[in-house]
Amino acid sequence: MSTRPDSNSSTANQNIPNGAHSAVGVVLDTAYQSIDASEWEKLFTQARSAKLEQFIADMFAGKHINQSEDRPALHSALRNLTKSPVLVNGEDVMPAVTEVWRRIEALCNKWAGITDVIHIGIGGSDFGPRLAIEALSHVPGIESRGMRMHFLSNIDTAELARILARAQPNSTRVMIVSKSFTTLETMMNAKAVVSWFKENGCTKSQIAHSLFAVTANVLAAQEFGVEDDNIYPFWDWVGGRYSVWSAVGLPIALQYGFNTFRNFLSGAHAMDLHFQSARLEENLPVIMALTLFCQQEKHQIKSYAVIPYADALDGFPKWLQQLDMESNGKSVDRYGKPVKHSSPVVFGSAGSNAQHSYFQLLHQGTEVIPIDFIAVRKPMSERPEALAHHRILLSNCLAQAQALANGKDDANPNNVYPGKRPSNLLMLPELNAFYLGALLALYENRAASLGVLWNINSFDQPGVEYGKVLAKPIEQALLGSQHNIQASDSIDAVTAARINFLNSNQ
Repeated sequence: MSTRPDSNSSTANQNIPNGAHSAVGVVLDTAYQSIDASEWEKLFTQARSAKLEQFIADMFAGKHINQSEDRPALHSALRNLTKSPVLVNGEDVMPAVTEVWRRIEALCNKWAGITDVIHIGIGGSDFGPRLAIEALSHVPGIESRGMRMHFLSNIDTAELARILARAQPNSTRVMIVSKSFTTLETMMNAKAVVSWFKENGCTKSQIAHSLFAVTANVLAAQEFGVEDDNIYPFWDWVGGRYSVWSAVGLPIALQYGFNTFRNFLSGAHAMDLHFQSARLEENLPVIMALTLFCQQEKHQIKSYAVIPYADALDGFPKWLQQLDMESNGKSVDRYGKPVKHSSPVVFGSAGSNAQHSYFQLLHQGTEVIPIDFIAVRKPMSERPEALAHHRILLSNCLAQAQALANGKDDANPNNVYPGKRPSNLLMLPELNAFYLGALLALYENRAASLGVLWNINSFDQPGVEYGKVLAKPIEQALLGSQHNIQASDSIDAVTAARINFLNSNQ
């Protein structure tokens, strides 16, 4: 049997392009990758040599694949709607996960009269739910509970002021999302919102009733003033950037109803089942990982773009930046040895807006930059002009991929398109909660597959900590009481000069 990914017999009778592949209704077309059959065979051989199949089995079995932190990476359990047992150190975690589902549904059912929800979190506690809320708001006819959902992540008070100017304190609820309940930006913003409640005459009991927490540090949440019934668990086997499937995704259920949240989990679970069971040659996350891996080998690429031709997915590249670059942006492998490849820089935005921004570089720049195009077959609107607009949107998506792949000769060098710019095309039947969940899980599983190919631990992020440590003495120096900061072990000469300049203007 051919090892080309279009050889999947399960999709042979579907009306999909030659060279494409399908799972759970999502179609992946790799025709413009310029990878021939012999190259595919070598790529799948490399994947097997890297023991990718064993890794997939180990990940879903709860093995401690996060070696540096000696823990599993079991975000898939959070969307395991079949409730089949998932063991962590011999204990089935599904009863606890199921209990969280029950509590989320109960909360959805009893909320009434709430005008505003302020979700406070940063990084993985923010990108996922923010993306889902924005994307699903475009679904025609979706249930909406009429609440304003605000996301507060930045320590910059401009974001805080904008949200508090709109929210109504007596009918506002606050979600504080922090695994440790010590994240600096999150806790400072939470304290500021509590102060806002007090400034508006809310009593201590009213404030406590308005606060909710998603955390692994229950004691800290209690000490902050969150009632026990309002604390939702977070487990150490869930990484922040993989956490939208947990109670971190509460805004999805609160805004659009629990059934929508369940459909979101269902799409991700369906993609997980495919990732677990499909042969590598038929496995969408694996095939996507191998296309990127192949282009690194061929062209030494340093970046890639993701362009969703759907305005609803404009936030998807931001979510993907954290997933890919925080997971796999590393220079050493699992054993501390230098790696040949790791995560490229990820960028992107919604098409066709992106065409009027940086596509000049994609077509005629000096670097080869692979692209993932994402298209949705159904329009995201019920406007009378929706079909006509959508045809133009899709035609632009297909045309850009063709132009990038084939290029164009011209007597005028300025008008030459070199071509041979690789791309994938992902096609969703429509954009709803199920397919949004499937899309996110597809990329999560792709990131894990890439980690195996590069021999990188995709589930830790030590590189984000050092700057946080250095920020503490710098903050103290910026209090302004000193105007002649000198270089020290924690503050170098350049930073000392910058502090002195900032303090001199206070």
